[in-house]
Amino acid sequence: RDVVTPLIMRGFKDSAMEAGTTVSGGQTVVNPWCTIGGVASTICQPNEYIVPDNAVTGDVLVLTKPLGTQVAVNAHQWLDIPERWNRIKLVVNEEDVRKAYQRATDSMARLNRVAARLMHKYNAHGATDVTGFGLLGHAQTLAKHQKNEVSFVIHNLPVIAKMAAVAKACGNMFQLLQGHSAETSGGLLI
Repeated sequence: RDVVTPLIMRGFKDSAMEAGTTVSGGQTVVNPWCTIGGVASTICQPNEYIVPDNAVTGDVLVLTKPLGTQVAVNAHQWLDIPERWNRIKLVVNEEDVRKAYQRATDSMARLNRVAARLMHKYNAHGATDVTGFGLLGHAQTLAKHQKNEVSFVIHNLPVIAKMAAVAKACGNMFQLLQGHSAETSGGLLI
């Protein structure tokens, strides 16, 4: 605890600095899990933000990070839990799980800043993050709040390699292929 916690806090501050902001305040809560989080707030000019309700017919939807972070993290934890591992080992091997976990952690550690800059550069008409309500939950909310009458059609789901098979092997536990799997530090649906 005396080694890892300060490193996590330093990583949090480093990410904030990379995003061009600082960390202030703080609260410590006793928890059986090691967690860190924060709330961001800012003041910006009207031309600095993209109103998420201007989609028009012909727009293309882009998802900036793959889905399946929750599945990959769970699969990695299950490497050490035989009763869980036995459920998925017919569709994935240990190396697949380790690669998926690395892909998930790389994705979760990457800021959405580049995607946000590209939204401005190419005058995106709307966007939402994809987090706790999954791709479908966030896409439905985004579609519902459009000024223009539009329909969003999702043809492909970019999923971390082998995690669709793991999700299927687990039944309906994650709801990944139904579009409701929670994503930690998910991408933007633009």
